[in-house]
Amino acid sequence: MASDPQHCSFVLLAEFDILRGAQLTYQFPQPLGTDEWLMANLMLPDGAEKHLEDWTIFFLNQTSFNMIAPVLALEDGHGEGGNQDGSESKQELLYVLNLVRTKQDKSLPRGALVKAMAICTRHPFIQIFKPVLLMALDDYFLNPSKDCLSRLFDAVNSMDISGAPALTRHEKLIMRCSERKDVFVEKFRPPESVPSTATAVSQPPPSKSRHSRNGSAESKSSFEEGILARTKDKDDGGQSQPQTGTPSQGSNLGQYSPSDSSFSLGGSAVWIGEDGGGDHTMNGKEKEPMRIPPSISRNRKSADASSTSSSNAHGNGTIPHLTFGDQLHGIKDTHFFPTTIAYKGHQLPIKMPLSTFPEEVGDYSLIQLIQTFSTPTATVTGPHHPHLHTNGSLTHPVILLFNALITGKRIVFLGHNRPAGQVASYVLSACALGSGCGSILRGFVERAFPYAHLTNREEWESIPGYIAGVTNLIFESSKSWDLLCDVSTGRMVVSKDISTTHPYTPPPTLAPQLGSRTGALKAESSIGSEEEFGKLRSDHSSSKSDNYDNMFMEDIISAISFHFGETLVRARFTDYVWRFVRLAARYDEEVNGSTKLGWPTTSFTDRGDRPRLGSGLPFFDDLAGVRELQANASRIESWKQTNMCKYWESDFQKSLATDAIQGVDIYHQLSRLRHGKNLPDGEVELMMRTFAENLQNYDQVVEMLTLVPPHRGGLLPLSLGLLHPQEIIRDCTVDIFNELREYPIGVISLQCLNHFQRYAYVRLAATRKAKTVKEHSHLHPPTQQPQTTPLFVARTPSNLSESSFTGA
Repeated sequence: MASDPQHCSFVLLAEFDILRGAQLTYQFPQPLGTDEWLMANLMLPDGAEKHLEDWTIFFLNQTSFNMIAPVLALEDGHGEGGNQDGSESKQELLYVLNLVRTKQDKSLPRGALVKAMAICTRHPFIQIFKPVLLMALDDYFLNPSKDCLSRLFDAVNSMDISGAPALTRHEKLIMRCSERKDVFVEKFRPPESVPSTATAVSQPPPSKSRHSRNGSAESKSSFEEGILARTKDKDDGGQSQPQTGTPSQGSNLGQYSPSDSSFSLGGSAVWIGEDGGGDHTMNGKEKEPMRIPPSISRNRKSADASSTSSSNAHGNGTIPHLTFGDQLHGIKDTHFFPTTIAYKGHQLPIKMPLSTFPEEVGDYSLIQLIQTFSTPTATVTGPHHPHLHTNGSLTHPVILLFNALITGKRIVFLGHNRPAGQVASYVLSACALGSGCGSILRGFVERAFPYAHLTNREEWESIPGYIAGVTNLIFESSKSWDLLCDVSTGRMVVSKDISTTHPYTPPPTLAPQLGSRTGALKAESSIGSEEEFGKLRSDHSSSKSDNYDNMFMEDIISAISFHFGETLVRARFTDYVWRFVRLAARYDEEVNGSTKLGWPTTSFTDRGDRPRLGSGLPFFDDLAGVRELQANASRIESWKQTNMCKYWESDFQKSLATDAIQGVDIYHQLSRLRHGKNLPDGEVELMMRTFAENLQNYDQVVEMLTLVPPHRGGLLPLSLGLLHPQEIIRDCTVDIFNELREYPIGVISLQCLNHFQRYAYVRLAATRKAKTVKEHSHLHPPTQQPQTTPLFVARTPSNLSESSFTGA
């Protein structure tokens, strides 16, 4: 994590005075240097007296009217490009978590006390400070003094997160898509090794030598022994050695890289433990794996033992028997770093999320946002606009909101008589929706006002493309927004003046065939009105119920109705935004002949001595590709005019220079494997060889695994290479999987394979090793038979035996 120990920059306290109104009473440790009346009104929202408790969120250092001075003096200009005078460079954003509480007291003039306390922090996961803020405000009600603020300030800054692992962007993407509780457990240090200083120490990338290999060399897998015995039978002309509980001389398969014991990383690099990942400890010690004689295991019927499905590894929270599990040292879920905040003798447990991006603030909920605007009573009124209604009248309200977000429209979330904190949560969810949960696009939080007040209305309404949450009905009659979202009714209203505010310029029309840059597009200058625009959309079959966006939303709503969690919904929207930017790059290339927004569009070619893989967003039907590009043309053209597009172009160009895997569009290759039909053997061979050559270190493995998340089938596209008729492709696939199993995160991915895929991998690896050793033995005859160690020592589910796959 960040090395700066200051988790809390300021603590604020505001009170409502019957004569003077909202007042900012205290600022600790020093004044912010901004408008105190503005701060007080943000901390005491409209209607606060109607609710006993309310949480609100707002940001500082966004614009000139909420800029603080001095610039985070406690941090000495630590902000992004921050200057001491704050005159030019953009300062680091401050997230403010505010708690306002009303206590009834009939002896007072208005019958109640209304006070608010706020924490200003640089961490976007502000929800972790709620417990200590609750206690501090209670403390202030009992003893109103500035000492309460100083105690809160010191308590928060004393929180120790020095032992928290510093995850890279790709590691965060893997973690947030996995529901396993032990993902990246190797990055956590034991408590006794955590330094007492406040400086965080980042962990080096796990190397092959850091794998735990203890205790697994003695366990045996009867299933894998059967494979090895069968392989040896073939090599020895059908004469097999008798099997005993100890390795026989015939099981000596020599040296092989990766090493033999790496197959048993944590008891199973290929198989999941018999008990499905329950508690594997007894009296603080790890249980010894049960050894089953081969003769008994192979004759056992599958019905005699409990079944362990491969789906257990996909995200139901079970942990396989891992020998590196002792590294958990009390950590129940590696998605969070456990720490504490000491406040007035109480140790408050804190779970700090490790996979948060700056564009996602607080504990937002995409499910709540989608359900609110997907009810049967949800309506969309107002004129149609090409930037918003990408599927005409059939555009889903959530897609309409997404279009408004990425095209920089002014958006207001209205919650009349609702707590301000509830309205703010919709604004934060909208920012996550548009940014791909913070991992793809950026530029939303800098124009977001989770709670906006009347006092500074002119200032925040002057921000282009603002996203604001309000509770006052007066904003509905205002003409300063382009899209109004009523969170109470699920109603969306498009401004009647939107065509005047955002005039529509028709995009060029794509030719029926893609790929020919010269003359592929022609401008339709005669199309200028919305009516003619609607005819054009009809010609390109864009206003259909089977539109890609509508089918996507049907899948999302179906997943929510079947009680899939927030993790899956966020992952699906991340994929949606990722595909949108690749679609925009493809469109930009078709229009201009080249693009800086993504990989250039090329196809596989095997002409000449050096075949070349394709890149860019593949379309497997040119006509369907034209329809999709044309349907998205208006919102892409509008998005290209925003700061979000400029940010993305900068981020993409930076990724090209810094990514671990260079010169290969992995997304394109995996898309071909997932959806391509009749792929040439030459292309598949070049894909697998390229993957194998570019998986040589930890960073490359992690980058590859980000593109094969569990909700998209995991390693399924790559595992198909295990069944390819060409031996070279099968060998390359085995090389890929061998490299994956050298790292704990690769082991977890391999455990998500189904039994048939695991069987294929184990069989091919054993066969190839036997072949290699046989060739080596002919060249170098051994003088004696050394003591051997079995290659495959992974624990096998007790209901799986060699006979279970005889029909495979």
